[in-house]
Amino acid sequence: MSNRLTYRAAGVNIDAGNELVQRIAPACRATHRPETLSHLGGFAALSELPAGYRHPVLVCGTDGVGTKLKLAIDCGQHGGVGQDLVAMCANDVLVCGAEPLLFLDYYATGKLDVEVAEAVIKGIAAGCRLAGCALAGGETAEMPGFYQDGDYDLAGFCVGLAERDRIIDGARIEIGDALLGLASSGPHANGYALIRRILQDKGLANDATLTKALLTPTRIYARPVQALLAEADVRGMAHITGGGFLENLPRMLANDDLAARVRLDAWNRPDIFSWLQQAGGIEETEMLRTFNCGIGFVLCVPAHEAEPAMRQLAAQGERVFRIGEIVPAHTPPQSGELVLGFNARRVRP
Repeated sequence: MSNRLTYRAAGVNIDAGNELVQRIAPACRATHRPETLSHLGGFAALSELPAGYRHPVLVCGTDGVGTKLKLAIDCGQHGGVGQDLVAMCANDVLVCGAEPLLFLDYYATGKLDVEVAEAVIKGIAAGCRLAGCALAGGETAEMPGFYQDGDYDLAGFCVGLAERDRIIDGARIEIGDALLGLASSGPHANGYALIRRILQDKGLANDATLTKALLTPTRIYARPVQALLAEADVRGMAHITGGGFLENLPRMLANDDLAARVRLDAWNRPDIFSWLQQAGGIEETEMLRTFNCGIGFVLCVPAHEAEPAMRQLAAQGERVFRIGEIVPAHTPPQSGELVLGFNARRVRP
């Protein structure tokens, strides 16, 4: 009888990893773009640049899903977090006016559960189809002793392309420009440390209806926004992600003489946010610096283009609201308003 150790005996099952690659191959192929040159399983992803760009600029973003993963793991609902991963990266790249081109993922776990990993990566592929980018590659890491049983972590990396003279950096934003907000599908993938604390404190961690709402995947805005960029003078964009309105909307502005004024009654806040605020006893300012509160993406356009832009977005299935405008810095907020700039972050609920 041999006492020699094997990699499998140490906790790493290479055969399971190979089975996973075979299972996810059709989903990955479904994200293929004409520029993609490599195939699943290679050492690196290869892609040509799409035709039609005069001076293409690479726009790159990376992110994870955060503690929303723990809620998904505890509930055994793994299909949506892959879309969350793509959304958190692709929406960031989109802010610069970039077309998402390639996506790569990193899936790490203590012991590979092929069924769970398949569900997650098929969700990533579904997100890539929504974003219009190719799932060009990824990495699955089995790390026994590093993660607790059943846990896994995700990270993603998105490469996009923008025409150099059409990069959106906020430099052309002017006083009077309109702010349009695109509806979110819920908390997206932000604030889940606080959400899980509320569920724990209220004894609702196993409430199926509530957790289903909280695990709704993050919206991916790439296709409708890309279509709008071809028609409208979009001067600035913001992804309302970690940090909520208070931290993300000022990032749209390149000029510290300007501020964004947001009317908080311009849209109906979804019930899930009202419940979280009430259940957690969360102050309004904390809500606005933690959650998207129902608006996942903001665009800045000239005031006279606001209505046509809203019609175009609505025709593509977006729920869009005119939520405010650009004002001089240090403009005092009225009741129910935010005024947000580099040096002006004020709230009057």
